[in-house]
Amino acid sequence: MLFKQLFDAETWTYTYLIADLSTKEAILIDPVNTHIDDYIALLEEQGLQLKYTLETHVHADHITAGGLLRQRLGAQTAVSELCGAKTADIQIQDGDVFSFGDGEQIKVIATPGHTPGSLSFLWRDRVFTGDSLFIGGCGRTDFQGGDAGALYDCITRRLFTLPDETLVYPGHDYQGRWVSSIIQERITNPRLAGKSRGQFIEIMANLNLPKPRLIDEAVPANRYCGLDENERQDAVAPRDASVPVRQELTAQDLVSQAKQHIAEVTVDTAKQLINEGNLVVVDTREESEYAAGHLDEAVLLPRGVLEFKIGAVPELADKSKAVLIYCRSGGRSALAAQTMQQLGYKNVLSMAGGFEAWQKSLGQ
Repeated sequence: MLFKQLFDAETWTYTYLIADLSTKEAILIDPVNTHIDDYIALLEEQGLQLKYTLETHVHADHITAGGLLRQRLGAQTAVSELCGAKTADIQIQDGDVFSFGDGEQIKVIATPGHTPGSLSFLWRDRVFTGDSLFIGGCGRTDFQGGDAGALYDCITRRLFTLPDETLVYPGHDYQGRWVSSIIQERITNPRLAGKSRGQFIEIMANLNLPKPRLIDEAVPANRYCGLDENERQDAVAPRDASVPVRQELTAQDLVSQAKQHIAEVTVDTAKQLINEGNLVVVDTREESEYAAGHLDEAVLLPRGVLEFKIGAVPELADKSKAVLIYCRSGGRSALAAQTMQQLGYKNVLSMAGGFEAWQKSLGQ
């Protein structure tokens, strides 16, 4: 077997390569887009075939290389089903197992808290914890749907119950450390060792950390496996027939599912509601689309950053107030409406047909 821990000095991100030298099958965990040529050169040097890229979560501090590696090498991208990464080949669930090489297996352990879709990957005697558990710390929980209580529960009940000697390989380290162990973190981690759940929640609520520098760029891109708008049209690679059907969810599948749980209104109804007033109109498109034309007084809240920016929109402070959401054609707004319902908003409506239908109704 071949195991390499790779490092991106710009974002302090660790990427992990695991490969079976007999079958030549390989897996990358949390690849960074700026190192794609390095990964390809390393794979070619060893004569390896990349089978999967696995993401521990939708990252806010760097852009994944998963989508580009799919395009260039045919590797399948795998992201938690709770991350909203619509173009990923595999929507990961807790307990899934990724098989590769000669009997090698990587087991998925759901470790939510940093984000709802955060995962850890267990391979042999080592666990790759992403941003859930660091060496002497853990990921923050103050954006992207973070939940300090959930993070405490998954670390103490799922990770800390692994064998003491299990090696801990984190997603980042900012002090030049490379590896720890379960027993070391359980005994010495200052945020967790000897701390009650309430104490941990209080610690996490008072970190006062700055906003990640790349968050506005990274999160939307990572929901498309790191691909920009020009690359996304070619984002879908041939799928492996061995992947269970339940994992093969396309963007259209996700939109169709969302529409079963939300309320849609026609453009005519939307106009009537806007004229009556007492509702918030939200545009979930990208900033460039909004700048090209939008409904009067619409609040810009792109779908890709909705979860962690919604709390900063004063118009949406009252969760009982009616909200009308629209996008270009009605897909993103359906997903956004479902997300807002999950966040506790009581009266959310999606405009069928989106801004295109609105313009058509005006003869434009």
